[in-house]
Amino acid sequence: MATGTNIRTYFNGTWHEGDLPVMNAADHGAWLGTTVFDGARMVNGLMPDLEAHCARVNRSAEALMITPNVSTEKMVELVREGLSAYPAGAAVYIRPMYWALEGGPLGVDPAPGKTGFCISLEEIPMAPADAATTLGRTSFRRPVLADAVVNAKAGCLYPNNARMILEVRARGFGNALVADALGNVAESATANVFMVRDGEVFTPVPNGTFLAGITRARHIANLRADGVQVHETVLGFSDFDQADEVFLTGNMNKVTPVTAFEDRQYQIGPITRRARDLYWDWAQTDQKL
Repeated sequence: MATGTNIRTYFNGTWHEGDLPVMNAADHGAWLGTTVFDGARMVNGLMPDLEAHCARVNRSAEALMITPNVSTEKMVELVREGLSAYPAGAAVYIRPMYWALEGGPLGVDPAPGKTGFCISLEEIPMAPADAATTLGRTSFRRPVLADAVVNAKAGCLYPNNARMILEVRARGFGNALVADALGNVAESATANVFMVRDGEVFTPVPNGTFLAGITRARHIANLRADGVQVHETVLGFSDFDQADEVFLTGNMNKVTPVTAFEDRQYQIGPITRRARDLYWDWAQTDQKL
């Protein structure tokens, strides 16, 4: 079942209308989960960091031992071509994907050069600026590189995220604040996390257990350019108990305010709002359709 509407699919050299079947039952990706993807956005004709998202899906493929077969430049060209069919002002989620078609000598390993590729475009509205979430603690943790391909945006990582969400949702929270293997805060179950204390911004330092997102990096650069102190550092759950503001960042909604972590309540504060404004101000200077 698709998440959005008005879906277009690029597969086997051409664009198709609708949610096209692209994977066979015996494909390595269907059988053993060797799939990677990335997500970009078009909003009001703006496509912030589109090239960076297309480049990352190729790196993710390599990390999962899948051979990428579409250059970043070609992928950007194909995305622009597919988006040209949407009405002005459409909010579209852009998802390029790879999967392994065949296994190697033992079946479990993906065969080099045997790669499937598609792009899925879906209209998905941006959340309203004041659409906030709440965070709960989860017993599940982010894995380390020795245990999982945490250096890829891989489909096989997401069942772990799903059980985090379901665990905290059962207690009435909208998302999970997740620890790494050492018990330090890594991210939420779906996005990177920032907190604000005394006018300064703090976010977990990348330590190889989570993807330090493209949108995360953009917010850090924008806030620093605006004179805000941003610290990438080790954070514990106790730091979030003492925060003045908390917000999540990711491609889907760019900034999501957080109004509670367990029993701790927050207001949607000025730096959360400033991060959102700075992002869209910057996006006006970036890629347009």
